[in-house]
Amino acid sequence: MSNSMLSPDQILEALDPEQREVAQALTGPVCVLAGAGTGKTRAITHRIAYGVRTGVYVPTSVLAVTFTARAAGEMRTRLRELGVVGVQARTFHAAALKQLSYFWPKVIGGAPPRIMEHKSQAVAEAARRLGLEVDRVAVRDLATEVEWAKVSMITPEQYEQAALAIDRPAPVGFDHRSVARLLTSYEEVKEMRSVIDFEDVLLLLGGIFQEHPQVAREVRDQYRRFVVDEYQDVSPLQQFVLEQWLGERRELCVVGDPSQTIYSFTGATPYHLLSFAKKHREAQVIRLVRDYRSTPQIVALANGLLVSAPKKASFPVLELVSQRESGKQVTFAQYSDDAAEAASIAARIKRKLAGGTKAGDIAILYRTNAQSEAFENALSDAGVSYLVRGGDRFFARKDVRDTMILLRGAARGADPEVPLSQHVSGVLSSLGWSSTAPSGRGAARERWDALNALLNMAIELEQKFNSTLSDFIADLDDRARNQHAPAVDGVTLASLHAAKGLEWDVVFLAGLSEGLMPISLAETEEAVAEERRLLYVGITRAKLELELSYSQSRNGSARSPRSMSRFLKGIWPNTSAPHTQHGGKSRFLGRDIPMPGDLDEKLYAELVRWRDEQARIAEVTKSSVMPNAILQRVATLRPASIEQLLTVKSVGQDRASRWGEEILELVRGHMEKNFQ
Repeated sequence: MSNSMLSPDQILEALDPEQREVAQALTGPVCVLAGAGTGKTRAITHRIAYGVRTGVYVPTSVLAVTFTARAAGEMRTRLRELGVVGVQARTFHAAALKQLSYFWPKVIGGAPPRIMEHKSQAVAEAARRLGLEVDRVAVRDLATEVEWAKVSMITPEQYEQAALAIDRPAPVGFDHRSVARLLTSYEEVKEMRSVIDFEDVLLLLGGIFQEHPQVAREVRDQYRRFVVDEYQDVSPLQQFVLEQWLGERRELCVVGDPSQTIYSFTGATPYHLLSFAKKHREAQVIRLVRDYRSTPQIVALANGLLVSAPKKASFPVLELVSQRESGKQVTFAQYSDDAAEAASIAARIKRKLAGGTKAGDIAILYRTNAQSEAFENALSDAGVSYLVRGGDRFFARKDVRDTMILLRGAARGADPEVPLSQHVSGVLSSLGWSSTAPSGRGAARERWDALNALLNMAIELEQKFNSTLSDFIADLDDRARNQHAPAVDGVTLASLHAAKGLEWDVVFLAGLSEGLMPISLAETEEAVAEERRLLYVGITRAKLELELSYSQSRNGSARSPRSMSRFLKGIWPNTSAPHTQHGGKSRFLGRDIPMPGDLDEKLYAELVRWRDEQARIAEVTKSSVMPNAILQRVATLRPASIEQLLTVKSVGQDRASRWGEEILELVRGHMEKNFQ
């Protein structure tokens, strides 16, 4: 039976009890508190499908909104797989822009103003008009502040008082009064250029609704039921537009997780999610806590991170329950410097690829974009393909644009009997693509990766929907409009913010030192709490394997030593949470074990016994096998790989080759014995 013929009961059969409760809650208001990996997209798309199949919903009356083009595209794909067509699934901005473009000529007249893709030029000109000296960094910071004020619905006249009321610091080099003046100047520059920014799309649409009741009625007649994903990230401006869409109705289903609130610096706030049940007394509140993504070991680590947070400035925690079988222990690694950290991770990734793990199933995550360079260099040196998430837009690439032009030409005379993948591979071959990837990194490999991603997408559509070439082109056009890029094969490098909503089998969480996690700019309790949630998001991206690491210095210099992130105390083996009293034991592991950087006396004793036995068997002196000083360093660093062992001073390649695996096995056995 095809998906388009699924019965209501069959739709429900695919869900767990809590997801089924979501699907059957067809009338609002409904609040779904969904932890990471609990299948929230599955629950809400099945809810829509169940509503359509039971006749409660007219598909075209449903508008589902989320925050990223990727998430909206995923929702559309899931609905299509369930045989549901006609439901609108868009980002807030895409939905608002479509409505604004439709109604502007009717109620304002003429075409709507052009939208600026970036604020930087207008912000720089606004600063110059005020005589403010700005460089590229200052323009970026001021643009961020402009965006925050607008999504918070704070006018230039209100800005100074509003920022001071919440202790929001002004951008470096400016005071709040100067920023308020710049906000006014920025609006004047836009008016002079006859342009608007992305926030104006929402502001103008909301204004049209308020000033033209007939427009509001027309939209409310069209869209009668709303679903909002990632509701913890809604801004006051988005909430304003949502309320205009709703009118007096309460047919609203919101989905979110307070513990994944990581965008408050942009104006996002979990207030509306946390207060939903209080505002809507009749609301159904359903909790999803069954984690289908991560192993019990990873889920326990994530839960431990949140539970160990100070209660002040924290949000209610959804403690997850893993539904997967037990997996590998989470590993922890300490390095001498950033280069050693990057090289070790790259070497282990290369071994995983050789062992059959796909590059697209591996990610390296870090706090700031500046940290990516070391990993890019290390992966390039190792000959490992990678992609940096948040880089150039996929559909803006010349090779992708050229391919789409040729595909449109091919579609005019395409033989419908020829499989879609054959059509696409033929077009790609005419552009110089071959089935074998070029060796090494660089522009040629990046071009091949992009074209190959198009072919993989065609193969997937062919297998799932028996799509034609025309269907494929329509799907590409839709993805291009919404910037929903297909997956490109390669190890993913991404900041923690860019990783939100994604998942990988294997995740390396790197650079977890104080000053980077939490970032040194996080000075308030609320900001530090958000950094903790950001780390939680990173941990919950991993499905099967997870490693947390940090380096003790940037470049090996002892003049700027680093310490591990405060968030890892009580989670990292041998540590206890600094704000708790546990008799020197780890809050998370419940063991009285040494801190990283301290000598593990028990491990050292085991290493000495092993060394003495090796010397006896070989009939050589103990120091020729391994001097006590080296054993002490091993018992302090506790290496988890040959690469880490080689960073121990004086071990050397010969000792590592001869005894490395035995030493690592001894260390692993000691760690497992003490941490289980």
